[in-house]
Amino acid sequence: MVLKDRVALVTGGGTGIGLAIALAFLREGARVAIGSRNPVHLKEGSEAARAAGHAVLALQLDVTDPASVRSAVDAVVSRDGRIDILVNNAGASGRTPLTDPDDARWHAIIQTNLTGAYLCSKQALRVMKDGEHGRIINLSSVLGRFGVPGYAAYCAAKHGIIGFTKALALEVASRGITVNAICPSWVDTDMARQGIAETAAGLGVSAEEFRRHAVKAIPIQRMIEASEVGDLAVYLASSRAAAMTGQALNICGGATAGAGS
Repeated sequence: MVLKDRVALVTGGGTGIGLAIALAFLREGARVAIGSRNPVHLKEGSEAARAAGHAVLALQLDVTDPASVRSAVDAVVSRDGRIDILVNNAGASGRTPLTDPDDARWHAIIQTNLTGAYLCSKQALRVMKDGEHGRIINLSSVLGRFGVPGYAAYCAAKHGIIGFTKALALEVASRGITVNAICPSWVDTDMARQGIAETAAGLGVSAEEFRRHAVKAIPIQRMIEASEVGDLAVYLASSRAAAMTGQALNICGGATAGAGS
């Protein structure tokens, strides 16, 4: 129970990686709030927590809306008195080729992944106590380490998260708060499956064919499990990682080992 009685807010916590992190925190004794702008995801996350014998505070949260972020943070403080751990997991992906005449997806991806992390961190730091195990964990990606054609917005946002992590870590180090990033490769989630289908369609191949190609490029020859990301987040949130800050940790099955990252 390395997170016993710690208070955590996980954005995008109703499904996928966010839910896996929320469940891992709950198992380690934390009190957890999950945020999502999708009420279906909030319901699914709450049900998954109940099935595991826990309860979460489910909050309607749009990380791109400053008022929504402040309201969510205040709701956690109203229930638990503070926030010890913030996980900036809420994200959006998709192809954004520069030949696309519509810039809407570009703006949505940057705002959700990067601006959202900024807004949530700003509000959480307002209520996070100094010297009492404060933690911010940002979800980047291996696409924050290298580029992929057609995904400029997502790559830019995830590279930006790493820079944001390093700068913020130095800004709050004197408060005893750590800031780190996690960079997963393909994680076996619904979001990944959607990304595989979209990329495959752009390449003119089947989703299954592209998936085989993607897995083949991972040295351990499999996708990452969301629970494995959850376990890494537990470590970063615990007292065992008190000396680790400003870092971006790859959990990628060796996919970045030859990329100089």
